[in-house]
Amino acid sequence: MEFPVQLRNKINSLMESEDIRALAKSAETLSERYRDERGDGKRSVSERRDILAYAAVRMPATFAAVSRALELALECFDGEIRSILDVGAGTGAGAIAAVLTTDCADVKCVEREPNMIALGQDFFACMDIQGKWIRHDISQGIPEKADLVICSYCMNELSAARRAIAVAELANAANKLLLIVEPGTPNAFSNIKQMRGQLAESGLTIAAPCPNTGDCPLPESDWCHFTARAARSRIHKQLKGADVPYEDEKFCFLAAARENARPCTGRILRRPFIETGKITLTVCSESAVSTRLVTKKDPRFKAARKSNTGDKF
Repeated sequence: MEFPVQLRNKINSLMESEDIRALAKSAETLSERYRDERGDGKRSVSERRDILAYAAVRMPATFAAVSRALELALECFDGEIRSILDVGAGTGAGAIAAVLTTDCADVKCVEREPNMIALGQDFFACMDIQGKWIRHDISQGIPEKADLVICSYCMNELSAARRAIAVAELANAANKLLLIVEPGTPNAFSNIKQMRGQLAESGLTIAAPCPNTGDCPLPESDWCHFTARAARSRIHKQLKGADVPYEDEKFCFLAAARENARPCTGRILRRPFIETGKITLTVCSESAVSTRLVTKKDPRFKAARKSNTGDKF
């Protein structure tokens, strides 16, 4: 899903009176904090300039990742989503992606930073979304429930002990479906695996991306991650010092359902390797990760040729 033009225009208008060099420095610091994955519970951004830099360089990527993760999750879920709760919402990128994907108007956001909330409310207004913002630190529990609960790029900010508590609270807040999205790094995937086991033990069904709720078949040296492409605006390119008009956001995700889950029987884990008359796929199935060769004689050849990382197979 494309980043909404209304949001892009709003972000650009906010940047007009700002010092681009100072914003670029904030953007660089922000990227370093995201790579650090420290797990100390400290929010990566809180000052207005940092938040503006975040909106310019991280919102499109977060929107793209949550949109793609939610698309893959909803393919494996039969229930109806009538309410949305975005926990640790930041400036609302995940919530906006969920509203546009599900066409659900009942949305609430939980966020602890007042400057984040103020900017998120502006973004909701420009998207004509009538959402409720709640100032609250998720380390003190989750004050609301909803059919769909989203938590994106938050769990890596927590210690292992606090993360386990937060996952239990997120599961309790999700009436139907819980979606957790994290960076596509080995450390984040290790956390995802721990959360996956915890959610499965609590009685929820792992709807996506996994074809099973048993042990992950990937070796310890590998990790499961997917990619979402986000277009870069002129401001985005300036702040990142980049010429390429897009960036590929790598992410891990986990969707757990209380009921109505339909896990797929196979998931493509790597970019398909296309050669003349044949396509090689790396597929995670119920018991193993294996290489599949699809030739022109296979009725699935056309679908395999159009497939991408993360798609069902």
